[in-house]
Amino acid sequence: MTKTEAGTTLAFNRVPKVTVDFWLIKLLAVTMGETAADYLGVNLGLGLTVTSIIMTAVLAVALLLQFRQKRYVPWSYWLAVVLISVVGTLVTDNMVDNFGVKLTTSTIIFTVALAVTFAAWYTSEKTLSIHTVFTSRREAFYWLAILFTFALGTAAGDLVSEQFGLGYFYTGILFGMIIASLAFGYYFLELDPILGFWLAYIFTRPLGASIGDFLSQPHEYGGLNLGTTITSVLFLGLIAATVLYMTLTRDGEEAVPFNATR
Repeated sequence: MTKTEAGTTLAFNRVPKVTVDFWLIKLLAVTMGETAADYLGVNLGLGLTVTSIIMTAVLAVALLLQFRQKRYVPWSYWLAVVLISVVGTLVTDNMVDNFGVKLTTSTIIFTVALAVTFAAWYTSEKTLSIHTVFTSRREAFYWLAILFTFALGTAAGDLVSEQFGLGYFYTGILFGMIIASLAFGYYFLELDPILGFWLAYIFTRPLGASIGDFLSQPHEYGGLNLGTTITSVLFLGLIAATVLYMTLTRDGEEAVPFNATR
């Protein structure tokens, strides 16, 4: 926390302000999360279980670093997002591939888990606002919700593209249209900003996964056959460039009067 010249105490938000840059890097992160999970598990031959254990441990370290910041710091925040995207993908893949849970069932499970997280968050904090995440408890709820949005988005995206047979390209178009409708509702129909944010956050996951699969998968599966290595490196470079821009411009930083956050 800090004080202004007028003596007002400000609390720094630990998560970024929602801007165009936010949605751009979020989409890049979820796309990379999809291809990176495939690269580690398949291309490197680690397998789903070993990859899951390693990436969960790395995520735990990244979240520890993030919680120590006490304010929004681009590199630590987006590192956590990229890693939680990978782990969220792996959680769903483990349920489906290792435990035989159907995609319809996993989609329902993660929907309920996310709803319970929001209910507990609101009961504890009386708000679901992403503009006042300035305590460790609120940040814990935030990251738990983020994890379930990634797992849910993965399950929903795979359900539509694979089980329903829509394919990567048309699944991406479908979820892109859903996100566009949410944006229209927010700007022109007074859609609740909190509801709109979290719905968009959920649906950018299958959109990003569809983009990643479309770019990386072989032609016979409806992809462009760039491979997971090239796709992952490409999006990692774009993420790094965007994070550097955010760091230099301090884009995304947000502080509010302390009394307004209570």
